[in-house]
Amino acid sequence: MARILIIDDEPQIVKFLSISLGSQGYDVVSALNGHDGIAQAGLSLPDLIILDLGLPDMDGQHVLRRIREFSAVPVIMLSVRSKESDKVAALDSGANDYVVKPFGVLELLARIRRLLQSSAIGAAQTFTSKGLVIDYRNRHVTLNGTDIRLSKKEYALLRCLTEHAGQLLTQSWLGQQIWGVAYDEQSHYLRILVARLRARLFDDASNPVFIETEPGVGYRFMDA
Repeated sequence: MARILIIDDEPQIVKFLSISLGSQGYDVVSALNGHDGIAQAGLSLPDLIILDLGLPDMDGQHVLRRIREFSAVPVIMLSVRSKESDKVAALDSGANDYVVKPFGVLELLARIRRLLQSSAIGAAQTFTSKGLVIDYRNRHVTLNGTDIRLSKKEYALLRCLTEHAGQLLTQSWLGQQIWGVAYDEQSHYLRILVARLRARLFDDASNPVFIETEPGVGYRFMDA
């Protein structure tokens, strides 16, 4: 079973998460500050990290940047901060998801499962979800057995979303993956491209099956 590292300075949160995750069969390792968390990230080789944004010795975003120097392990950021700007900053620093305290353990467990699954998806040659099948090698997409014709940009967006299924991807990250570093974060190109891709997939933005919008932050492919 997967190993999960918890980096949080609140003993009650660590205890609660350790019991909850342990009951699901996960191997749990913990650290109460940033320095120990960085060390454990390298020593214990976790499959996923739950990282508190407000640590006593250093900011969680600094811890995340240090971890990203040597590991691409999925990271869920925990925080009492709920502003869009905080979410965007954490995700742009390398977090894979962002959960606001207080949180429901069932929701957190679902997010953990999605991220652990997406880690395996990224190395796969095909992707399958709810009737959608993508052959990455041949750039071939079908929905319920019917070929879906996509432009190069539409396919690039779909591939980004599905290779990180379950993860919340920021607008700026997606834009740079598709258009490069010249992408203008204030442009409407990404919003238009998402709308076009949704139309190709017959996905209703008000009741999505595939692409979920986090207003002001980004998009997530719903692989569940």
